[in-house]
This record gives sequence, C-alpha cells and structure tokens, in this order.
Amino acid sequence: MSYVNSVLQPGERVVVRAHLHWIVYWHAIVLLILGLLLLGWEHATGAGDVLVKITVVVFAVLVGVAALHAWYVRWITEIAVTDRRIIYKQGFLSRRTVEINMDKVASVDVDQTLLGRVLDYGTVNVIGTGGSKNGETDGGIKDLNRIASPLKFRNAITAK
Repeated sequence: MSYVNSVLQPGERVVVRAHLHWIVYWHAIVLLILGLLLLGWEHATGAGDVLVKITVVVFAVLVGVAALHAWYVRWITEIAVTDRRIIYKQGFLSRRTVEINMDKVASVDVDQTLLGRVLDYGTVNVIGTGGSKNGETDGGIKDLNRIASPLKFRNAITAK
C-alpha cells in the first residue's frame, strides 16, 4: 500500500497524484549515448583494444547504476493533492514526509526552464502561511524538483 493511501482520513479523496518526470533518468541517458558513440567508434575504426572494450563495459555498468538510482528515486517519492491537504513523501527505510493543509497554503510557485517547458516538467514550491524559521517558510514544501506536469499539479492545489 502506498504511503498516501495509508494516511488518508475518512472521507478524504485524492485529487491528483504527481510524480517525478522521466528526466530524472538524464544521467543514464547521457551515459548510454556516450557509450553507444564509443561502441560505434570502436566498430568503425576496428580498434580492438582491450582498453576500449573495458571502457565500453564500464559505461554499461554506469548506465545500469544511473538508471537503477533514478528508478529508485522515482519509486520512493510520492506526491499527492487531496481535497484537504498536500502530501509529500520521500524515502524507503528512512522517510521524510511533509503534509500541508490546503487552508495553510499561501502560494504555489512553478519554475520551468526552456527544456522543462518543452518536456513538461519543472520545480514546484508550495509556500505555506506563517512566519520564518531558519530562512525557510513554515509549512512549505521547497524545491519539488523535476515534477511532471507542474502546472496541472499547481492548478489542483489552487483550484480550491
């Protein structure tokens, strides 16, 4: 059972579930492209060096590790907007959770780069009401990075 489902109150319903965009795999994608270029270069030049073959294997391992890490981060992150609150959870063995009641949300900021606009991902900051403690706004969720469809997520929060 997901964390969000386990903490829902009686009568509370999930409005939207957000998730991390596939761009979290960018390290693995770049390493894969570099590895394929190296493999193509090796094939085109006929360079059968042991060093080139070892490098190709190292790139393959790095791609696997990077892809597994990105998958794990996506798997352990849950973000949801219910009709009463916003729920954010990250972690598996150790867990970090933040929950904000909808009436405590002051604003929702979305930052998107050009690539983020094209691929529909961005950073969402949920600013809570209240004073400041250690430079952070009380009750806020800062830097939800690489959220897929951030405008849809923001609209679910602001359309009370």
